Amino acid sequence: MTDTKKLYDAILNGNAKVAAEVTQAALAEGAEPGDLVAQCMIPAMDEVGRLFEAEEYFVPELLLAGRAMKAALEYLRPLLAASGAKPSGKVIIGTVKGDLHDIGKNLVAAMLEGAGFEVTDLGTDVSPEKFVEAVGAKGANIVCLSALLTVTMPAMKTTVDALSAAGIRDKVKVMIGGAPVTDQFAREIGADSYSENASAAVASARKLVAV
Repeated sequence: MTDTKKLYDAILNGNAKVAAEVTQAALAEGAEPGDLVAQCMIPAMDEVGRLFEAEEYFVPELLLAGRAMKAALEYLRPLLAASGAKPSGKVIIGTVKGDLHDIGKNLVAAMLEGAGFEVTDLGTDVSPEKFVEAVGAKGANIVCLSALLTVTMPAMKTTVDALSAAGIRDKVKVMIGGAPVTDQFAREIGADSYSENASAAVASARKLVAV
């Protein structure tokens, strides 16, 4: 039998090639997709988050771990969908209108996916209307807004207001983040939470879906 600890280690060490190979081998031997996620992948990404918090891992390590996790998920996603496995939550994520930065957003998306959330990434320069449309189309319960420029922060409020105007604000939790963003700003615009990094975003998302 394939040693699934190799999958945990591959994600922890950011080795996408090994992560994909171990996943394929484990599935070929009859491993349950849900077990691989719950017993290997989520614990590995949680450990990546812990190492980041402890300042033993930095952004490059987070990006590599996220890439390895995605390589494994490529083989698992269709099987999980076919089995009717429920994600931890459904997330819409994007960088707000006028802002083209995506490294922080990509990190948060990868960490959330590694934590068992179904993530739809709208990319950068996303209009409030696109966020509203995606929430309806995907049945999302969390919206993550990213901004790296002070001048694009007002677009976060515009997006929150657009969710309210569409009558769906009470159906979703809004998380915001980015270098210039603060907890106080989150409160001012009516967001549900602010996270200063990708690891904190996972913890926050878990709390929001548990409420």
